[in-house]
Amino acid sequence: MFHGVVPPLCTPLTENGEVDTASLERLTAFQLDAGVHGLFVGGSTGEISQLTDAARDTALRTVVATAAGQVPVLAGVIDTGTQRVLEHARRAQALGAAAAVVTAPFYVGVGEAEMRAHYEVLHAALDLPLVAYDIPSNVGRKLPSGLLSALAQEKVIVAVKDSSGDLEGFQRVVDGAAGSGAACLTGSETLADLAMMRGADGIVPGLGNVDPHGYVRLYEAARAGDFIAARAEQRRLADLFAAIVSVADGRRVGPISAALGAFKAGLVARGVIRHARTAAPLLPLTEAETRKVAERVAEAGLGPVA
Repeated sequence: MFHGVVPPLCTPLTENGEVDTASLERLTAFQLDAGVHGLFVGGSTGEISQLTDAARDTALRTVVATAAGQVPVLAGVIDTGTQRVLEHARRAQALGAAAAVVTAPFYVGVGEAEMRAHYEVLHAALDLPLVAYDIPSNVGRKLPSGLLSALAQEKVIVAVKDSSGDLEGFQRVVDGAAGSGAACLTGSETLADLAMMRGADGIVPGLGNVDPHGYVRLYEAARAGDFIAARAEQRRLADLFAAIVSVADGRRVGPISAALGAFKAGLVARGVIRHARTAAPLLPLTEAETRKVAERVAEAGLGPVA
């Protein structure tokens, strides 16, 4: 279940800030047509921390229905504490999610023993596979590689999504999880080829919203052992990533608004979604910035989707 390209889907919004289900259906179909191997709903790229519970459910319900069993749909059940995560996970399972993606607890300061207990309680309470999500830039603390390896070997988790940017730490997780059956997925848009060389089972790239075909080509080349082709594809994707996420004025918005706004503007330019609106408190790109993203997407050879 946990391999290949598994894009963390953006959550398209209407001008009124509701989930744009028609756009989300098109985005899901676009990904499936590109040959992705799974879909991740409710990650950081999906603005999970800004969505209401009702919006989370609407997004997941829409993607599950559109995917119709063609690929597994992973659901982010991200929240501050174990019982809140458990409630999200039970709803996600009822809506058809194939797995629950779980970060370490945050807001409260926790140590390694509490992180372990978090995953163990969820594992014992749920009949749903758990994917550990390591994203210290958002959570405030890193999941220790030794803990992840142990949870994999003990069958508490079935996969790790590593968005730490720590390639050395990722290697320790890959080595420590060997033989457990747990998958190791990289969340890096720009180092995916290196992660694949180091044993990653798949890629979870936010830029995959805009160019899923490129990441599928990268993955397939790496799996075939053609790392020259994988590296060439990675360089092209890294150039595209740098070109669009650098458009927004950093004096006006933060880096998350800049990146997610660029992904959504790119999807608007490709005719996949209708609006590039982001969820508060994130600020959208200006009209001029949106046009600049569209220009750079076109320069990269990515035209409107038929």
